[in-house]
Amino acid sequence: MRHGMNIAFFGSSLVSAYWNGAATYYRGIVRALHERGHRVTFYEPDVLERQQHRDIDDPPWARVVVYSADGTAGVRKALHDARHADLVIKASGVGVFDELLEAEVLEMQSASRVAAFWDVDAPATLDRLAKHPNDPLRRWISQYDLVLTYGGGAPVVNAYTELGAQRVVPIYNAHDADTHFPVPAKQRFAADLGFLGNRLPDREARVDDYFFEAAQRCTEQSFSLGGSGWEGKMMPPNVRYVGHVYTRDHNAFNCSARVVLNINRESMASYGFSPATRVFEACGAGACVLTDTFKGVEQFFEPGEEVLLAENGRDVAQQLCELDPAVTARIGQAARERALAEHTYHHRAALLEEVLDAAPGQSRPRIAQHTA
Repeated sequence: MRHGMNIAFFGSSLVSAYWNGAATYYRGIVRALHERGHRVTFYEPDVLERQQHRDIDDPPWARVVVYSADGTAGVRKALHDARHADLVIKASGVGVFDELLEAEVLEMQSASRVAAFWDVDAPATLDRLAKHPNDPLRRWISQYDLVLTYGGGAPVVNAYTELGAQRVVPIYNAHDADTHFPVPAKQRFAADLGFLGNRLPDREARVDDYFFEAAQRCTEQSFSLGGSGWEGKMMPPNVRYVGHVYTRDHNAFNCSARVVLNINRESMASYGFSPATRVFEACGAGACVLTDTFKGVEQFFEPGEEVLLAENGRDVAQQLCELDPAVTARIGQAARERALAEHTYHHRAALLEEVLDAAPGQSRPRIAQHTA
């Protein structure tokens, strides 16, 4: 096992979850790596007003370097600074300088330095590559030492393998026990069904179905909606929109609704094996999670016992009306126990160490079967 690695991580943002759904994932992975003896520097651009909407200060478990997006001087300085690292990671979806970073991180590869591409939105990246056959990343994928993915299971592994990737390993979302746990409910978020998610083109039609359709059918039930971008959306009168919910309030949101709804983006649902960060946040807080059905859900939580599944908004409405409070409490507790036992970020960090330790010529981990 590699102890005490210096890791350089180029991603969207560690300190702000504003229009940045990967923040919880980054924080869980980076904190776990730090606690396992590694040193992480996270490089992020000053874009999209994220620095003005920080929800954490620079943490003690990572060095954060914020660089200017006004010209390339800032990002090139960050790249030069990162040359001290043993492992250099380019995450997908940084938002600016993505192509430059993809090329320059690969240039850092050496006999003593691993260059990895970490895809935090594999469906989007793979769709991008399918639509643009001349995208230079298609050539570069085969040159990276390692491709890591936020999810996707065998379909994503196979797609990257066909692009020539040397090694592909899903490092799934997980539960951060230090930040997500049961707390007292808050009246602001109280509801029979709560849903937290930003308004995105790839998700809105599914939200219309699973959330708003359910609200229209269950007029006697209360619904709470959190996330950015829903201003101006026509909503049934029993839906209360609470706006952007900072990560410090996610536990309260998850603990204030009788049932917490998860709705995957269309692309994530189609690839499967991609449980959202919100699922692990809510399960870790002991919430009863009702999620749209996706391939591979049983790899993470047992349907009917640790999580509930729905095929559409009518299904959501029917279950919401029939669920007994004792059942929701039992499901929430079972999900929390499963998350703590098998799905923490320490499990994910241990898998990353195992992958990095795999010597050339050895058979790589049996990717599709990993749940740790």
